Amino acid sequence: MLSEETLERLVDAAIKARLNAYAPYSNYCVGAALLMADGRIVTGCNVENASYGLSMCAERSAVFAAAGAGSRTVHACVVVTADGGTPCGACRQVLSEFHDDAHPMQIIAVTPDGTTVMNTWLRDLLPNGFGFGGRTF
Repeated sequence: MLSEETLERLVDAAIKARLNAYAPYSNYCVGAALLMADGRIVTGCNVENASYGLSMCAERSAVFAAAGAGSRTVHACVVVTADGGTPCGACRQVLSEFHDDAHPMQIIAVTPDGTTVMNTWLRDLLPNGFGFGGRTF
């Protein structure tokens, strides 16, 4: 479990990331903040496109930014939406690629005022997720 201080830092980072969302079609702005194994916090926001399939979720945006910066292990993910929504199925699967077997990934869904709606584990959101070499977690 995250310390209160770490959770607060992640929530603040995700709230700020949400302000950068580009969501002219859905008006559903999302911010995400990842706690990496090395202690870094990496953020992302959703970016929509008129060709909907080319849109990118905040969680995947953050994961790809982390990977691009050389970080490969996510310990926690905070997602901020207007209604406390959780990561979509595609984001759950992408997050699972970057989990550590020895350290379950915590997923926290929060509203913009900082209210926690859900605090759970990725393995509970994505039971029997597809893994490398058939590995599941």
